[in-house]
Amino acid sequence: MINNFKNKKAYIFDLFHTLTGPESQWATLPATSEFFGVDRTVWSDMLQFGTYERLCGREKDPFRIIRDLVDRVKPEISDELVRQAVEIRKKRFGQALINIPVENIKTLKSLKENGLKLGLLSNADVMEIAMWDKSPIAGLFDSTVFSCFAGYAKPDREIYEISMKELGVTSQESVFIGDGGSNELKGAKEAGLTTIMITGVIQELWPEKISERKKWADYVIERIEELSNV
Repeated sequence: MINNFKNKKAYIFDLFHTLTGPESQWATLPATSEFFGVDRTVWSDMLQFGTYERLCGREKDPFRIIRDLVDRVKPEISDELVRQAVEIRKKRFGQALINIPVENIKTLKSLKENGLKLGLLSNADVMEIAMWDKSPIAGLFDSTVFSCFAGYAKPDREIYEISMKELGVTSQESVFIGDGGSNELKGAKEAGLTTIMITGVIQELWPEKISERKKWADYVIERIEELSNV
């Protein structure tokens, strides 16, 4: 495995469920699906595959984003509850961004000290990254690409190309690391990047999804610190 990475110049990371920790370690607020009493898998799939306008930033009004989602699954929910959910969602994602596991921070710093360029490539709406500037890893990346500002979302080829262009690397020189949500590993592989799937967080949330997602991974690891061995 080490020989396969000698020519790599950049590691491009997914954010949520990749660099963030398991929810059992940081979450004190309910998930939006829990707040509304909606099945979490249904809600998650809708977020990943049914809300391209939200992800690409064509809709940036937090209320409209959540109102649209709720109307698809539980339209009887009041506007007041939607407004409450927006505030809870911002704070909850803030918790995830602020409470990045120490070992993940150390690994990112170690990779950077070893001369690798670091990219962040995340599908996220404006609520989900509202507190990004408070994250302890916000200043560690040479390129930070959020879908809501890029105008594209994983697995669109264009968003990988934006990241690589900002990093000044080719696909052959790049590695993408993520949990595989939103078909991101498939998109990265089709764009020519080496792919690494990380399973640690989704083992807690959706273990049944691992086998399908890993089909697009060149390598599979459980924890970010394992990257120090490649």
